[in-house]
Formats: sequence, C-alpha cells, structure tokens
Amino acid sequence: MWLLIAGLTVFFAVHLLPTSDRWRTRLVAWKGEDMYKLGFSLVAAAGLVLAGYGKSVAPRVMVYDSPAWTAHLSWLLMWLAVTIFPAAYLPTNLKRFMRHPFLWGVTLWAVAHLLTNGDLASILLFGSFAIYAVYDMQSANRRGAEVSRTRFPIWRDGVLVAVGTAAYLLLVRLHPYLFGVAVNPV
Repeated sequence: MWLLIAGLTVFFAVHLLPTSDRWRTRLVAWKGEDMYKLGFSLVAAAGLVLAGYGKSVAPRVMVYDSPAWTAHLSWLLMWLAVTIFPAAYLPTNLKRFMRHPFLWGVTLWAVAHLLTNGDLASILLFGSFAIYAVYDMQSANRRGAEVSRTRFPIWRDGVLVAVGTAAYLLLVRLHPYLFGVAVNPV
C-alpha cells in the first residue's frame, strides 16, 4: 500500500505545481520552459508507474461491496469519460459547453471505477484522481478558464463520438491485458 501512496504523492505533488503561478514561474525561470516540461513529465510518469505498481501489489482490503447494477452505470460513465477525453485536444463544440473536458473525463473515469471497486487501494487510487480533477477544475476557473466561443461544424462532434467510442471499445478489449481485469459492457 505504501508504494501506491508514494506514487500518488509524487504524481499529484508535481501536478499541483502548475496550480500555483508562483512556483511554476520560479521553476521555468530557473531551468527554462522546455526543461520544466521535461522534468514535469518525467516525475509525473514515475509517480504514475509507481502508483500503478503499488496498486497491483497492494493487499485486497475490502471496504464496501458494490451492487450489481453499478456495473451498468460504470460502463456508461466510462464511455462518456473516454469520449470526452479527446475533446480537450480536438476542435469540437463540446468546449463551448464544458471548460475542462479532460478533467471531466478523469472525474467520470474515477467515479466509474469507484462504483465497482470497493477495495482500499482502488478507493485511494480513483478517489485521489477524482478529488484532484475537481480541485484542478476549480483552480483553473480561478485563473480565468473559460468556455470556447468558437463554433465548429457538427460533423466534428460526430468525429469526437466516433473516436471516443472506438477508443472505449479498444480499451474494453485491452483492459485485461493492460490492467489484469476483464470488463464486459452490455
């Protein structure tokens, strides 16, 4: 469990830096923008790998059992999460209605997993991501994040749904190989 906690601590500590303009500015002034981004990426990746490994070797301490119906809700939330993730990077109309599609995707991903995983390690992993995503949205809003005013042709939204659905189906198929757990969406 300590490896999971250490990995999450490293991952979220580095992710909290950009929420403070003072710390980010100091680091960029010290090493430059490119080195800041490289260091950020390397430390975040190391924290994520450590957290993932820590989760895989953590003892299974059950906190709650999920009712069977939560699996269906989880599948829907996962489809929504995986569909809106790319909206942060693709030119679609979703950004006219949602300031932070990627962070909303993380929140939905985390909630979907909390619905069906009641062990302590899962609660720590997915709960911390949910809390961080909500915090980061609020932080970005305080720094002036706004919805986009740019309108795109509706076909771009169709591309987003198609890309998201394809990614979701691929993730379902690869889930047992990537994460050791098979999922069966209906």
